[in-house]
Parts: sequence; C-alpha cells; structure tokens
Amino acid sequence: MLNALTAPFASLTGAHGPHAPAQASGQRLGDGGLPRTTSGALLQGARELVIVHGDAVYRLRLTAQGKLILTK
Repeated sequence: MLNALTAPFASLTGAHGPHAPAQASGQRLGDGGLPRTTSGALLQGARELVIVHGDAVYRLRLTAQGKLILTK
C-alpha cells in the first residue's frame, strides 16, 4: 500500500526489489548512484511530515527560509 511517504520510492521497491536500477523507473540517480527524489515529492505540499524508522519517530520540516530540518 502506498502513502504519502512511500509513494516517491514505490518504483525502488517494486517487483525488481529494493536495489532495482532507479533509471528504469524514471527516478534519477544522485551522486554515487544513490536513489534521488525531491523534497517536494516527499512533502507533497505539506510543510512537515513524520518519518517512522524502527521504533523512532522523526519530523522533517520545511522552514520559512526554505531549509529542511530533521528532528527526532
């Protein structure tokens, strides 16, 4: 099931597994061949989102100055 957080990475974890080439799905590769997305794709118009990583909860926030802040 896709949600606002997983949708930008859906093509990276599809039928070919999490290590599938990002270029084949239209995703661009960043430095060192790492998967790349934009902050806009993650935030989808919101100024803040919650990221759950294991038992930890993080917040990614877009500031008024256009900077990103990740807090635990």
